[in-house]
Amino acid sequence: MKPFYTGTFLAIAPLIVTGCNKESSKEIKDLKPNILIAMGDDISWPHMGAYGTSWIKTPGFDRVAKEGILFHKAYTPNAKSSPSRACFLTGRNSWQLEEAANHVPFFPAKFKSFIEILGENGYYTGYTGKGWAPGVALDSAENPRYLTGKAFNSRKLTPPTKGISGNDYAGNFEDFLDSRQGNTPFCFWYGCLEPHRNYEYESGVKKGGKKQSDIPKIFSFFPDNEIVRNDLLDYAFEIEHFDSHLVKMLDILEKKGELDNTIVIVTADNGMPFPRVKGQAYEYSNHMPLAIMWKKGIKKPGRKIYNYISFIDFAPTLLEIAGIKTENCGMQPVQGKSFTDILFTRKNKAVDKTRNFVLIGKERHDVGRPDDEGYPIRGIIKNGFLYIRNYKPGRWPAGNPETGYLNCDGSPTKTWILYLRRAGIDQSFWNLSFALRGEEELYYIDQDPECMTNLVNNPAYSQVWQELSRKMFDLLIEQNDPRVLGNGDIFDKYPYADEKTKDFYSRFMKGELDIKSAGWVNPTDFETKPF
Repeated sequence: MKPFYTGTFLAIAPLIVTGCNKESSKEIKDLKPNILIAMGDDISWPHMGAYGTSWIKTPGFDRVAKEGILFHKAYTPNAKSSPSRACFLTGRNSWQLEEAANHVPFFPAKFKSFIEILGENGYYTGYTGKGWAPGVALDSAENPRYLTGKAFNSRKLTPPTKGISGNDYAGNFEDFLDSRQGNTPFCFWYGCLEPHRNYEYESGVKKGGKKQSDIPKIFSFFPDNEIVRNDLLDYAFEIEHFDSHLVKMLDILEKKGELDNTIVIVTADNGMPFPRVKGQAYEYSNHMPLAIMWKKGIKKPGRKIYNYISFIDFAPTLLEIAGIKTENCGMQPVQGKSFTDILFTRKNKAVDKTRNFVLIGKERHDVGRPDDEGYPIRGIIKNGFLYIRNYKPGRWPAGNPETGYLNCDGSPTKTWILYLRRAGIDQSFWNLSFALRGEEELYYIDQDPECMTNLVNNPAYSQVWQELSRKMFDLLIEQNDPRVLGNGDIFDKYPYADEKTKDFYSRFMKGELDIKSAGWVNPTDFETKPF
């Protein structure tokens, strides 16, 4: 084991203590822009048309990018729904959020979301589909909280496949706008449930008009065959469903004369629901698509930005734009840094030289290990490199074999990778997605975005390793990360908010749970042992 460095603290940015002095209704009406956040569920960068991905058609995202800004280096600190969304909403890294670092947690009452803050300061707030989830959010009196506003989910439609939600997202957005009083500024969260699993197999071909040959290249960590290509095309078809409702929402805003002064943010919570991506900490796990349009505010639309943006940067950015003063609002100090300078400049590519890295990590995601333990990771991305520290390398990174590798959604691709190993045909894909890992990993993602070659033991990169590990640990100590301060096991002790997962592992091993019939895991995923 290599030494791990601590030393001089290197700050990302000073902590910004946020609060919210209320302003008059007239000031809000005259000055405040509207906000529309479109959050896809499980989409990796670069799977949008604007990035050059030809086999996925996203005219809505592409329009936002063309008439706004396309970001090439946006990252979530934690590649799983609950913690990723918590980072976005609070401006804090997941290791700074206590229980909310985990998946399916009880959201601590002490942490406010910026949407709650907006609601307290004259904004009309609401959401459709998936807000902050999964988990339970209550205030100190145990009343339900509205981290993304009031729900608007009454309108339904006939979905194109059995795997797609019947939520009429655009229709519910229109209902939200119609229920608004006068010209009150709004913040709406469009939380699409797609392209989360399950998919209707071959829907991309049979209903989306796609062909397997449309995909020019398969990721090296997947087998290249008809099954995997169909799985990817089904994923693409569901991304297009997400985008189709975005197109409708933009049209609704335009017809109502609201588009010009609406900040439109389009992104996703974490990477694609495939092995070695969602729930892990590699390039395609945490690297998110991001486009932002604001016709009245963004200078020189059509720009491409290569500065690093973290999800923790959205809360301070949007509060600043809304003109909400940062004094005595009860919101916990944020770690993120406003990027209004990027929105208001005319510069391309790298605008802010201090935005040259991001931190990532994870704690407990899904159940499926003894005592329902997590798989703690911390990482840093800087200068084209990704450095990862795996704190418990003796644990299975995607969940235990006997419980179906539950931190990897069931899918045809997952089933095929497991089949190749069991049949003795090819174990390499299983090794990449499910096998035990070493304590450290280092990848040159500028040249190896698929993270196929671990450079941590390559002498030629020893200086890179030392610099990245030192910087990461200094930053995490400054941020009071329990994991690096020696109290990281506290994350395994926080309860799951879903009673069905209480003591999951022990009950499963006793035969008290029929998880093999669950919709998000396949019966073929389970092994008695990692043979």
